[in-house]
Amino acid sequence: MRQLTVTIPDSFYETFISFFKHIPDVSIDENVANEVPIWQQEMVLERMKNAKPEDYIDADVALEDLKKKYGF
Repeated sequence: MRQLTVTIPDSFYETFISFFKHIPDVSIDENVANEVPIWQQEMVLERMKNAKPEDYIDADVALEDLKKKYGF
């Protein structure tokens, strides 16, 4: 048996689930525990759209700053 992770638009969700519920030996695990709410996704996208290049920090620099601050 194989396992598959699929990302679909909300508008297709019910149709998609209803189709797969009728297939023998299919188990549907709706993992919503790690799901990011739509409002939060929209907020992040808006912030990214409005960010200026000077707002960004190099990942290596940020990691070094954290190491200095928290001593790990």
